[in-house]
Amino acid sequence: MSEPAGFTRHHGPLSSLRAGHGPRVVFVHGFTQTGRSWLPVASQFTNEYEVVLVDAPGHGQSGHADASLAAGADQLAETCGPATYVGYSMGGRLCLQLALTQPELVQSLVLIGATAGIEDATERAQRRIADDALAADIGRVGVEAFLRTWLALPLFASLSDEAAGFSDRLENTAEGLAASLRNAGTGTQSPMWHQLSAIAAPTLVLAGASDAKFTEIGKRLVASIGPNATFETIAGAGHSAHLEQPAAVSAAIRTALIGLLKTIGQPPT
Repeated sequence: MSEPAGFTRHHGPLSSLRAGHGPRVVFVHGFTQTGRSWLPVASQFTNEYEVVLVDAPGHGQSGHADASLAAGADQLAETCGPATYVGYSMGGRLCLQLALTQPELVQSLVLIGATAGIEDATERAQRRIADDALAADIGRVGVEAFLRTWLALPLFASLSDEAAGFSDRLENTAEGLAASLRNAGTGTQSPMWHQLSAIAAPTLVLAGASDAKFTEIGKRLVASIGPNATFETIAGAGHSAHLEQPAAVSAAIRTALIGLLKTIGQPPT
């Protein structure tokens, strides 16, 4: 697959697409996606910012399929350095991990449909069993069949076939996706809720207005982080708000970036 116009491919600890100049904004995708999934949003920023679209561990052109969430955050840091980090779902968990372990690199944070993990040990163990079963399914039926089942889940009911970016998701391998579930899924992840008050970076938490579960989680994230965090819903969107309503998500991110630049003394672009 050729690279999108204006973007160049960079290979480091994690593979990424990059375009533009200015303050750096890093976009981190969710499970079964690649960095390309962010193009409808990120392409709105390339005239004013340096945009980095990362392939998460085990996805796209990145290796490190065996990376835990903590190891993935370290690879993200080495690949991208200081930036505003924007993460969706699994990518949001990676960004949260980075904000807690290397806070000097996270100038501001945008989370979409993300969680800080599962606190209840029994529920977490059950999720790990479920993730292991999903990982086995990927290996048994292959990526295409798995994706059709995955995208048919109620979580993605409001996501159109076109917006889902099915062909882009097919760039992933069964081995990479299965390893990502086993090593960086919420069943394996240590919950981060009790650490969130340590995040000092300006933080914007977004959730689709029809995503009831992650609306409640998003509000809890904001309450746990503190006064430097704000919550917004995206009208007309479910869990994949950046795919369903890219213009509204872009506008919310732009407002957050303008606020950050004022805070650090740079003129808004």
